Amino acid sequence: MIASGIRVTHQGPVARITLDRPPLNVLTTAMMLGMAQALDEAAASPQLRVVRLDAVGRAFCAGVDVGEHMGEALAPMMDALTRLFDAFERCPLPVVAVVQGAALGGGCEVVLGADLCVASERATFGQPEIKLGVFAPPASVLLPRAVGERRALGLLLTGDTFSAAEAHGWGLVYKVAAAEALEDEAAKVVSGLAALSGTALRWAKEAVRAARGRSVPEGHAAVSGLYMDRLMTTRDAHEGLAAFLEKRAPVWAHE
Repeated sequence: MIASGIRVTHQGPVARITLDRPPLNVLTTAMMLGMAQALDEAAASPQLRVVRLDAVGRAFCAGVDVGEHMGEALAPMMDALTRLFDAFERCPLPVVAVVQGAALGGGCEVVLGADLCVASERATFGQPEIKLGVFAPPASVLLPRAVGERRALGLLLTGDTFSAAEAHGWGLVYKVAAAEALEDEAAKVVSGLAALSGTALRWAKEAVRAARGRSVPEGHAAVSGLYMDRLMTTRDAHEGLAAFLEKRAPVWAHE
């Protein structure tokens, strides 16, 4: 374990980060720092192409330990929270959250930090912090981007829990699977990504980030620059295009 409650394994090109504090996987400050470290280490590895983020137990994650929001524990907890979501933001690899149960509070925010979510039909999501007299800092930034500002405000102000089907319809969840088929669906998504060019995946993710917050013309200019000046200088871009024209499978160099 990289930290108590966080288990990290590498399976070929996939880094697997598992929340391992069952049954609810309540996050501690140490766990959040461990997740941030694991994301940074995955980002720095030339052998890795995808991060899978999952959990054991009944819940995916029921949030951050309430006791660590109080007294002298508050400042270190908030620093760890910031470090974790900074790590999500700078990670160039696709991060896939696999959610088997409840993802509430900080657990829902972890899903928001990921790029894709594959969820069981039994999974539930929500930001219930308002019911404790506080608000959800990372979700205040990320939830409006995922589901739209007005819907996000409704969820943040009421603390309502919502289903995997609703999350899918709103764009927070990429795939929903029957509970017994979740692992197969998650493996299909992760292995599909891992089979692609790691270089192309990194630049595709960076292109979305480069356009964020810009006007449409500015976004097009930024992304076109990345395409011409960065992507098209890679071996894999030329290999993929040539393979298509030559009607053969590409052989990725991941560079």
